[in-house]
Amino acid sequence: MLEVLLGFTIGLTLGLLGGGGSILTVPALVYLVGQNPRTAVTTSLMIVGANSLSGALTHRVQGTLNWRVALLFGGSGMAMAYLAAQVSKLVSSTVLLLLFALLMLVVAAFMVRKPKARETPPPQHWPIIVTAGVVVGALTGFLGVGGGFLIVPALVMLVGLPMQHAVGTSLMVIAMNSVSGLLGHWGERIDWPVTLIFGATGIAGTLVGARLTRHVKPEQLRLLFAIFVIGLGLFLLYDSVTKLIT
Repeated sequence: MLEVLLGFTIGLTLGLLGGGGSILTVPALVYLVGQNPRTAVTTSLMIVGANSLSGALTHRVQGTLNWRVALLFGGSGMAMAYLAAQVSKLVSSTVLLLLFALLMLVVAAFMVRKPKARETPPPQHWPIIVTAGVVVGALTGFLGVGGGFLIVPALVMLVGLPMQHAVGTSLMVIAMNSVSGLLGHWGERIDWPVTLIFGATGIAGTLVGARLTRHVKPEQLRLLFAIFVIGLGLFLLYDSVTKLIT
């Protein structure tokens, strides 16, 4: 029952905000399900990839998915996601959790300060799109996160997409990066029962969240989620630092 609730909540947040929900997957798998960090990263990539793809398809039907930007942004990040996944195998599990905790605090900072579209959207220069895609791809492969919390602000402030289009496009990019990162982790253990439960309930949550973007203003949800992420990030930071010094 806990796994069903977690999976749906992660998917709901992912579909509604275009990111953020996936940042909870690894901690949930480690501390609540009991997986080791490496297995959790691999399992997270499968769950996040499936959830994001389902949400992206819903946004496509709604007309809020920019294929050109998604393919350019995601394509540039896929190779980096694969390479970063190889590098993560050389890092200890404790260090991975420490880096993950620091990343969560960065996530919260992005979510507290909601990106606002400019009155005159900037031109969609491909070097900016490619550079942002490479950075997000590296984070995806190394830590097993989708990177939507970075993709959405980048698509709004740098690329100039409207918020709804940024959310839909972000989900497609996350799905592409997750596939590439998963290939980089191929051969590592995957907890299939947990993956199927999180995946199925997460897809349901993502579909609901994607449809709610037409009717719900996510500002309050974004702020509450950021506060929760700060608390969880501080806990992970304390836990990982304690393990390093003992």
